[in-house]
Amino acid sequence: MQQLPLDISPPQPPGFDNYVAGENAEALSAVRALAAGTLRESIVYLWGAAGSGRSHLLAAARRANPELLIADDVHLLSADAQQALFVAVNAARESGRGVLAAGDKPPAALALRDDLRTRLAWGLVYGLHPLGDEAKHAHLAALAARRGLQLSPEVAAYLLARLPRDFASLNSVMEILDKHSLARQRGLTVPLVREALAAWEVHRLMPRQGKGP
Repeated sequence: MQQLPLDISPPQPPGFDNYVAGENAEALSAVRALAAGTLRESIVYLWGAAGSGRSHLLAAARRANPELLIADDVHLLSADAQQALFVAVNAARESGRGVLAAGDKPPAALALRDDLRTRLAWGLVYGLHPLGDEAKHAHLAALAARRGLQLSPEVAAYLLARLPRDFASLNSVMEILDKHSLARQRGLTVPLVREALAAWEVHRLMPRQGKGP
C-alpha cells in the first residue's frame, strides 16, 4: 500500500494578502493604511473573540512596518504593563509613530486603568466579526484552486463539520489532501478525504506509541 507523503510545509506567515476579511474589510483597510503611514488617525484598536483574526492583523502590520507600536491582548496586561503601555502610547503619538492594539472587548469595557482605556479609544476602533462557514468555504476553495484542485461543496462541508476551523489547521489539512490526491492520482472526494485524514492520524500517533514512559 502506498504511504501518504506527510512532509508539511511551514505555514505561510500572516500578511495582509492572506487575511480572509469577510465582514472585516474596513478594519483590514485601516490597519493596512496605518502600517503604510497613510492613515489620518495614529491609533487603531481591534477587538474580538479568539479566532476573529486580530492577532493575524497585528502580525501582518508588524511585518509590514516594524516601527509601529503594537500591543496584543491588552485585556491581560498587569498593572505594570498597563503603565508601560500608557507611557509608550503617549511617546508614540508625540513622535508620530502609529499605534495598533487589540483586546477581547471594546476599550470602554476593558478592565484597565481609565487613562489607558481613553488612549486606546482615541483613534479608530473596530470590532472584528468571526468568519462564517461561507467565508471559510471560500477560503478552502481558494486554497484548493491554488494547488490545482477542485473542492466540491460536499467536500468542503465534510471538512468544516469535522475539523478545527482556525485557518492554520485548514491550511495544513489542505496540504495533506493535496499530497494524498497527488499520490493516488485522484481528485478530492469525501472517501479520499476520509482516507487521507485517517492515514495522517495513524502517522501522527505512531511515534507516541513507540515511546516509553
